[in-house]
Amino acid sequence: MVSPKASEEVVLKLKEGDIIPVPYGAVSWWYNDGDSELVIVFLGETSKAYVPGEFTYFLLTGTQGILGGFSTEFNSRAYNINNEEAKKLAKSQTGVLLIKIPEGQNMPQPCKNSSDKLVYNIDAALPDVHVQNAGLLTALTAKKFPFLREVGLSATLVKLDANAMSSPIYAADSSVQVIYVAKGSGRIQVVGINGERALDTKVKAGHLCVVPRFFVASVSADGEGIEYFSMITTTQPVFGEFTGKTSVWGALSPKVLQASLNVGPEFEQLFRAKIKKSTILVPPQN
Repeated sequence: MVSPKASEEVVLKLKEGDIIPVPYGAVSWWYNDGDSELVIVFLGETSKAYVPGEFTYFLLTGTQGILGGFSTEFNSRAYNINNEEAKKLAKSQTGVLLIKIPEGQNMPQPCKNSSDKLVYNIDAALPDVHVQNAGLLTALTAKKFPFLREVGLSATLVKLDANAMSSPIYAADSSVQVIYVAKGSGRIQVVGINGERALDTKVKAGHLCVVPRFFVASVSADGEGIEYFSMITTTQPVFGEFTGKTSVWGALSPKVLQASLNVGPEFEQLFRAKIKKSTILVPPQN
């Protein structure tokens, strides 16, 4: 990666579970030096993109590269080379985006001590929430990983055990969530601000869902469990919870809860007692 105004590239060694913020304007290349498939998922804020909802980027080389977009005359003058050299510069690479490196050609080795500041492995991090027989939740913010401030994002990793559930939550700070399913399968429900179910579908590895501002989402795992990664469009997210000690239900006074639910004191007390014993990650029903 070459950050804006940097004089040299930084080469990072990557492994499964790594999160790598790529700042605006950075130039990056990605190389698989292993013997297995490498999957990289790009998630980011695109509301200010050239086409909202799509990443805005350009390629330096290849048939869609910016070199080929300029005329031979402009390239020769810009790089102080003759016309033949300018044609070779712009036309030699005939690939697009993904290319195969010739056998025997070596790529640069990772820089020492750079990964600690620029890469964070969320798989290896201690979880913020761990519920027996339910799973774990790991939150990654700029407090843990300061480099996230460069991209204005944060992330969570949720691993649900077989038939466990993630209770309904919503982003109380108006941020948007993008959920990517990395492993397993399950079901997701998203309820909109009008009380209607905006999404109710089965999901599996490779699926991606968007949870709009102030929409409430909940995920239930199938028999094999599910692992999903959420990107949130703020560095310090604030979530509203409906279960556990910080539940909004539990914070309301008894009379307000009875009136809003149209129930009697006995049911209100039962509901409040259940909430206090609940957690954001719910084990399977007995």
